Amino acid sequence: MLRRFFASVLDVLEVAVVAVAAVFLIRSFLIQPFLVSGESMAPNFADGDYLLIDEITYRFRPPQRGEVAVFHYPNNESTYFIKRIIGLPGEKIEIKDGSVKIVSQKNPEGFLLGEDYLPPNVKTAGDVRLTLAENQYFVLGDNRLYSFDSRSWGSLSSKEIVGLVRLRLWPVAKVRAFTAPAY
Repeated sequence: MLRRFFASVLDVLEVAVVAVAAVFLIRSFLIQPFLVSGESMAPNFADGDYLLIDEITYRFRPPQRGEVAVFHYPNNESTYFIKRIIGLPGEKIEIKDGSVKIVSQKNPEGFLLGEDYLPPNVKTAGDVRLTLAENQYFVLGDNRLYSFDSRSWGSLSSKEIVGLVRLRLWPVAKVRAFTAPAY
């Protein structure tokens, strides 16, 4: 009788250890929850939105323009930000007269960034001219008037990026999967 009891306890402990290890591995290397704090990504993401972040995609390919990423704030590693990838390595970013212009090898004359994910009346404030080095990105919040982003603190190193926003789980009425917009 005592032997059966200990066997049952060992079975329960084994299941618990496997479950904890699985959760640890998944959260550490594959998927991480993220709670949006602030309004810098409004109207697309709101304060209190609960998101799932894909931590594996950027290990196999670089971030793409338009994707929403979570990263460590470059001036404080313990703080996480959520912003949209706008400029890619090697590109020149120009913000002037409310528009974002991207100059690259593929587009030496540059092109104005069409941002259908923003309300039509939103303009990008600031006067910026910045050339990105290898492994640097330029990120902006969707709430352009109230976002603390690359316009304020400069480029973002690829090593700061934690992952790609894939899914909003909360609020339930706004559950949605996310993909990069087509430009």
